[in-house]
Amino acid sequence: MLEDMSGTWLTAEEQRAWRTYVRMSSLLLAQLNRQLQRDSGLTLPEYEVLVQLSEAPGHRLRPFQICEALNWEQSRLSHQLTRMERRGLISRQECAVDGRGAFIELTAAGADAVGAAAPRHVATVRRLIFDQLSDGQRAALEEACTAIIAALSDQP
Repeated sequence: MLEDMSGTWLTAEEQRAWRTYVRMSSLLLAQLNRQLQRDSGLTLPEYEVLVQLSEAPGHRLRPFQICEALNWEQSRLSHQLTRMERRGLISRQECAVDGRGAFIELTAAGADAVGAAAPRHVATVRRLIFDQLSDGQRAALEEACTAIIAALSDQP
């Protein structure tokens, strides 16, 4: 049966690159999450939501906008927002235009939390990624990621 699938397997070079990427991605996300929790008490998902809100006009977004920006499922966001609301990082406000909808707003505590977390988080990203790459490697990484994102964007 495996013989029939020989054309579908990755080459040795592709397999090595793929596994290296998967390992790097897993290690990087775990390290970023640990750094945020240690230095600011935020999880990486909390930080991601807070960044979206902090950069939005009026520091508020509709839930579907956060889902789109983070590529999350609605149920994941709903659970995340409930936890963050309990911690006072965000609040839900009614949407006058859509009675069924709501706005998610950054609270003062949420703004303080993301503001305090950002400098150390950025320093960690710089240390773990950009300090490891030459300018050419950084440009190649961006080019490769852009190509992959374009291919993913074309998928249904």
